[in-house]
Amino acid sequence: MAAKWIKRIIALLVFALIAAGLVYALRPQPVAVDVASLDRGPMEVTIDEEGIARIRDIFRVSAPIPGRVERLPVDVGDTVETNRTVVAAIHPVDPPLLDVRTRRELEAAVEAAKAAVTLAQAQIDSAETNVRLMRSELERARELADRATISVRAFEKASADLETAEARVKEMRAALELRQSELDSAEARLIEPGSAPTTVEACCVTVLAPADGTVLKLLSESEQVVAAGGPLLEIGDPGNLEIIVHLLSSDAVAIEPEALARVDGWGGPELTAKLRRIDPSAYTKVSALGIEEQRVDAIFDIVDPREVWARLGHEFRVMVHIPTWRSDDVLRVPLGALFRRGDAWHVFKVSDGRAAVTPVVIDHRNMRFAEVIDGLAPGDVVVLHPSDRVIDGVALEERDVE
Repeated sequence: MAAKWIKRIIALLVFALIAAGLVYALRPQPVAVDVASLDRGPMEVTIDEEGIARIRDIFRVSAPIPGRVERLPVDVGDTVETNRTVVAAIHPVDPPLLDVRTRRELEAAVEAAKAAVTLAQAQIDSAETNVRLMRSELERARELADRATISVRAFEKASADLETAEARVKEMRAALELRQSELDSAEARLIEPGSAPTTVEACCVTVLAPADGTVLKLLSESEQVVAAGGPLLEIGDPGNLEIIVHLLSSDAVAIEPEALARVDGWGGPELTAKLRRIDPSAYTKVSALGIEEQRVDAIFDIVDPREVWARLGHEFRVMVHIPTWRSDDVLRVPLGALFRRGDAWHVFKVSDGRAAVTPVVIDHRNMRFAEVIDGLAPGDVVVLHPSDRVIDGVALEERDVE
């Protein structure tokens, strides 16, 4: 009988332990969360945008005439001096290749020019023969005039005929020179690449550096044929840098004239830059998400000494932080604690170990904090980045950070 009661007691104890375990396991557990305590302190609102460092005055050197450019004698990074350093040399181009029809036409033109030269030479020979005849006639007329056999008028006519014949010879010789020049021109048009005799060819045009500075980019490095105005290289002074930022037009209107911005993200120390100007006109730019935005360019001058940013170069990427508002004493709440319900901002405030949905009124915001106007007080603890498990009234426990 006693053994029977002992078995019943043991069974009851086991059942009670199982029931207690189930109750404990099914009991709501506190949600582990990250929390932050509100405090007062300085706060600054900035416009944070990527910028590009660029040389203010860039000189693009181009070919003044069409021709064959030698391989450029300078390289990227070389220092050049105004009107002293040769940056390019331009030679005449070789004549083009001739197709069959063009060659036949030019060969026919050469034959015609040769025939014209032969005709002009024959005309010279005829004119010279006529001169010799007129000279003999003049000698006979002189002898007859001395004996008064012919009139003075007949003698003068013989003299004029000789002068006319001599002038005709000069005319024919000039015509021969013209025909010979036409023959040379026709033969020159037949010249093709490699058919002309090799001669020492002097350089026609040397291009000098237009300004002191450094070679930034070679636009025509190897030897090639370029047209007039063809780009060759770019020259600039690395010590004359500025920073350009493509701002949203709505952000640009909030920036004060000559505002001081912080520049970082370029691999060196933080720099200070001063706003020089904001362009008066904007332009449309499509963002990475396919949204059309109105952008405007803001130009900043670096304030720090050259030694501080000596390694910053042309077209280097930078991050620019432009302040638009600042206060030394505001109540700050981390942005990670805020969420929207309807048209209002709310936070989960930790009250007696439980989450309490609390509406808040905020004003200025930056990338880390928001200014609290109403709804919270210094020292209040709020939940950071609440998950879907955090609801109003749920028990909370602070997550251990190792």
